[in-house]
Amino acid sequence: MNVNRTTIFRLRQRLNETETVSDQPRSGRPKCTTQRQDRNLVRNHVNNRFLSASASSRQTSGGNIQRIGANTVRRRLSTSGLRARRPYIGPILTQRHHRHQRTLWAQQHAAWDRIQ
Repeated sequence: MNVNRTTIFRLRQRLNETETVSDQPRSGRPKCTTQRQDRNLVRNHVNNRFLSASASSRQTSGGNIQRIGANTVRRRLSTSGLRARRPYIGPILTQRHHRHQRTLWAQQHAAWDRIQ
């Protein structure tokens, strides 16, 4: 089996004691969100791809009336393969603006052929 004998011994011992060979829970800080909240976060971000993490954290409250931080939202989305995106907020340009800018650029650079 290409496995060390002690590994087999420990797995067999764990199977006899706990009736399973899966890993046991380890120590560490408990999550502040439930699995249901995590699923809701993912669903909200799939439906609205440009929802920011801070906006999502303001909408979702954790257990015991505590707020979920934006970094927590980012971590939960990262584990599901998503990223929180920030929508681009810039000047709203119309076709007239684009046409005017292109005309100005063309007028300023009309003599480029002659210089070279």
